[in-house]
Amino acid sequence: MSNLDQQDRRHFIQGVGALCVFGASHGLGMAQDRAIKFVVPNPAGGLPDTVARVFAQKLTEKLGQSVIVDNRPGANGMIAAQVLTNGPKDGSVFLVADGSMFSINPHLYKSLSYDYRRDFLPVSLAASAPLYLAAHPRIKANNLRELIAMIKSKPGELTYGSSGVGSTHHLSMEAFKTALSLDIQHIPFKGSGQSVPALIGGQVDMLFSALPSLSGFVKTGQVRLLGNNSAKRSSQEPNVPAIAEILSGYDFSPTIGVFAAAGTPQSVIDKMSAEIAKVARMPETVQTLSNAGVEAVGGSVTEHGKVIASENERFGKAVVAAGIKPE
Repeated sequence: MSNLDQQDRRHFIQGVGALCVFGASHGLGMAQDRAIKFVVPNPAGGLPDTVARVFAQKLTEKLGQSVIVDNRPGANGMIAAQVLTNGPKDGSVFLVADGSMFSINPHLYKSLSYDYRRDFLPVSLAASAPLYLAAHPRIKANNLRELIAMIKSKPGELTYGSSGVGSTHHLSMEAFKTALSLDIQHIPFKGSGQSVPALIGGQVDMLFSALPSLSGFVKTGQVRLLGNNSAKRSSQEPNVPAIAEILSGYDFSPTIGVFAAAGTPQSVIDKMSAEIAKVARMPETVQTLSNAGVEAVGGSVTEHGKVIASENERFGKAVVAAGIKPE
């Protein structure tokens, strides 16, 4: 089950321009007579699609070779995975996916057709998008410690919403609950398009959601941001603390990475990784992604591999804490 919410970024994706813009730089070393393909395991408008389109446009300009986005949603990422595993291993096809495909799905499903350790190679951590812990105004807590104290004083009375069982939104709260021995009732919805209105309407007391879904309601005082689920504060909301400031090692911020099929030449992977890092540092990339509540990263091959392994371990523990049985 993916942790993505099209509702969070539907308004943004309409602003991303055409991708077939050619520049005067150099390609990656594979055949130049066809486009580089970024396969996305989600529909247009979701978080990986947004990141893929921003990076594809900039890479097209830099490489002088068209980079296009190919959306292949469905089957918990297995359709997109098959495109890579059955495709050419020359670096003309890459996967752009959020971490849930490799850090959550393996713990939720027994019969995945792909194995990230066997079938894929890390290229770069392109971006991350912290989720924010938001509370309804009736929750008279001004900070995380006050919220924790309130929850402990009312065991089982308060509720939290999520965008679905097994989503990052759900698992972020379950990890928070488990670490602090909190008793909060879970009310799942189908995406943030349902869960955020439920928070605004007072049907739930709190939830985790992406900044674009919450920022308008923050400005009108309809919700209060108390923390984010990243390892550090975000430059987008620097006054909102990271939960990691009181829970060491807590980090459930969604990440978006680029992967290659196993068998792809390492020289091509290294080249693409370096180019993604350059694009991630471009001011216009930073600003465009920031407008969508996303932070550009651009990590190396080694760094990306470590992030995925660490995520897999953390989310695995959260799945156990949530009592979810693999299907």
